[in-house]
Amino acid sequence: MSLQKTIKAVIRKGDNDFFVAECVEIAVVTQGKSLDETAFNLQEAVELFLEGEDPQDFGLIDNPGLIVTFEIEPEYA
Repeated sequence: MSLQKTIKAVIRKGDNDFFVAECVEIAVVTQGKSLDETAFNLQEAVELFLEGEDPQDFGLIDNPGLIVTFEIEPEYA
């Protein structure tokens, strides 16, 4: 089994002017009022989730990277 080097996450607009970040491979979801805050919270949540765990149990290498995709909706006139 090949271990993944990255954790993928998606950030999208949520309710009440918040952004929501959700990881694909692991059960991590967080939010923030800005994209920067959400990205920071995501990084911290992933670190806390993996703290004391063996990343290989989740199919990951030690100290995996984080790839984030932003979903945005264009505003039409």
